[in-house]
Amino acid sequence: MSETTAPVTTAASLNSASASGAVVAESATARGRRARIALRTIQVLLALFYAFASALPKLIAHPSAADAFAEMGWGDAGMFTIGALELAGAVALLIPVLQSVAAVALSGLMVGAFVVQVSYFDGENAATPLILIIPLALIAWARRGHNAQLLRLIRRGA
Repeated sequence: MSETTAPVTTAASLNSASASGAVVAESATARGRRARIALRTIQVLLALFYAFASALPKLIAHPSAADAFAEMGWGDAGMFTIGALELAGAVALLIPVLQSVAAVALSGLMVGAFVVQVSYFDGENAATPLILIIPLALIAWARRGHNAQLLRLIRRGA
């Protein structure tokens, strides 16, 4: 390399580079913080949905839920079981160490809900469980780091 093509490093260029690096780091930190807040907001909204819009009608035996479970032949036992599972999943979505597992479990319930909607109700509301799987999968993936922590807690207790 000749002297004319070699990069010149001065104190000003070093300060400029470190300042731009700090701006990039702050920008990434701000994006990460906004992403965590958005994810937590989605978790809270889903927990509220599962607790109040989905589990509560089943647990109080609202006529709309009771009629649907009677039509399927599952009766009150099936209705209360599904309602309890949904409520447990809603609560677990708010507990950091259980968030990923709860999202996977609720996704499994949604697959079952989709099959039931298609089988018994001619697909009338079949899109709803499929739509709910998308944010649940996002939560399960984003919070997957908590699975190792949960495993350590289980092993320590066993």
